[in-house]
Amino acid sequence: MTTYDDTVRFLYSLGNEVRAAKLGLDRMTVLLESLRSPHRECACVHVAGTNGKGSTCAMIESGLRAAGFRTGLYTSPHLSEPVERIRIAGEPVTREQFAAAFQPVHEAAERLMAEGRLEAHPTYFETVTAMAFLLFRDLGAGIVVLEVGLGGRLDATNVVTPRLAVITAVDFDHEGFLGASLESIAAEKAGILKRGVPAVFAAQRPEAAATLEAHAAALGIEPIHTSVWQVRDLALDRRGSRFLASGPKNLRIDCPLAGEHQVENALTALTALDALGLPPEAVRDGIRQTRWPGRLERVSEAPEIILDGAHNPAGARALARYIERFFAGRRVWLVYGAMRDKAVAEMAGILFPLAHQVILTAPAQARAVRPGLLLELVDHPRIRAVPRLADALDIVRREAAPEDAVFISGSLFLVGEARRYSGASPPW
Repeated sequence: MTTYDDTVRFLYSLGNEVRAAKLGLDRMTVLLESLRSPHRECACVHVAGTNGKGSTCAMIESGLRAAGFRTGLYTSPHLSEPVERIRIAGEPVTREQFAAAFQPVHEAAERLMAEGRLEAHPTYFETVTAMAFLLFRDLGAGIVVLEVGLGGRLDATNVVTPRLAVITAVDFDHEGFLGASLESIAAEKAGILKRGVPAVFAAQRPEAAATLEAHAAALGIEPIHTSVWQVRDLALDRRGSRFLASGPKNLRIDCPLAGEHQVENALTALTALDALGLPPEAVRDGIRQTRWPGRLERVSEAPEIILDGAHNPAGARALARYIERFFAGRRVWLVYGAMRDKAVAEMAGILFPLAHQVILTAPAQARAVRPGLLLELVDHPRIRAVPRLADALDIVRREAAPEDAVFISGSLFLVGEARRYSGASPPW
């Protein structure tokens, strides 16, 4: 039996899941058929989008669990351990379960390659997606919330015919894979839509909205828009939001996820849960009980240290709005590290002007931008570069005042490392 450590080493040997991505469904279809099609035994809610899809998935899953369902949840990337990606009834699968699911998937891949039916081993993401379907079937998940990894149309998760398709806000990210216009990116996200399957659309920018509507119309789908709900009596603070969602029903929503952008995500989850026929109390309780670490997550109070995995311009804009709304007049530190395939200069232009001090660093990842190179790309009157996050945190401990606010952002990999250094509780 392959151990968990061996499993993870092999998965990482398949290459980075973004750079080594091979968009297309042929490999997944062949692989899953050889495993007796576990994906066909899962009732699914399929969620695509650029930003907010992870938070929305977490809220939908929590609502389903509050209604009494035994749930599955599949998300990516992970913060600390790959087991976080596959959850049953709100808890990550165990290391033993993860390794046990890898064995049949890997053996099937080897057999299919020997038979000439696969030209190469499935990618990291394809392999873990197949493992997730096996675990959801074998561990009895009654309904699964499935987050798209990259795009939608050709993503490995798009082998399912779900009970409901959900598309969160579409924005720019992964243009090298999805195209350079909002229309092309939205078309890829719209690829999860299926004839006869109801769909929920979050509020969209006009170009994305037109593309999504056209795809839905071509399939005979009348999507449910989050705009059927009006937000009234909105109260925002640093730790979440409370509001009355007035629409088909009147629901008091208490969202524990911080940031103004989470109001739309909560509306999207609410709309999805209502479309699935859940009772209002399950919707309310599920959203109120949601946990989604690494997104405006507070891990220290004096100084206040907040982790946020803003890794694209839309995420940076959401973080900037949060800082402007709740930290005006406070001295703000920004510890920043990013991946090479990201719009670093654009994100820096959004975030750096809000910071009194900027510390450039890098997560322990081969794809990370070197802090010295970042220093050449961006400008700030008080900026320095250090090689490791541990060095950046040492500076914060020595120099930040108790009343300061420290934001660690730019990459979920950096956030995952920061959680470990901070002694935060495990993500799940």
